[in-house]
Amino acid sequence: MARSYTPLLAVMCVLLLPLAAMAAGTPFHIEGCVYCDTCRFGFETILTKYITGAKVKIVCKDSVTLKSEVVGEAVTGRRGRYRVAVKGDRQDQQCLAVLVNSPISNCQFPDPGRNTATVILTRSNGIASTRHFANAMGFFRD
Repeated sequence: MARSYTPLLAVMCVLLLPLAAMAAGTPFHIEGCVYCDTCRFGFETILTKYITGAKVKIVCKDSVTLKSEVVGEAVTGRRGRYRVAVKGDRQDQQCLAVLVNSPISNCQFPDPGRNTATVILTRSNGIASTRHFANAMGFFRD
């Protein structure tokens, strides 16, 4: 009788290995973009210019101690896109992508409504993917 359960147990172990490996240490990949709001509307338009070389950081704040920690930084590439790898599950923390600065001299003022973007960095919410997208963030043109 014990012999009949052996193949079933072997199959279960093989199927659970990828889940265990994913939970162990696969980093989250946060992706987003940064733009210069040329019209000062507070959102992207057809006249929006995407910023190459803008700096972005990922900041997580513990919900109990309220201590903030920078967990990742990036510089935007072509078309204002950035990608940040963040290690560890931030289950009880609120994490934000935050604008740091813009290399464009006449586009330095962060849009107060679009200067941060919430990012979810936990595996305990039913989302299987480690690739997460942050909303676009922008600077106002002078």
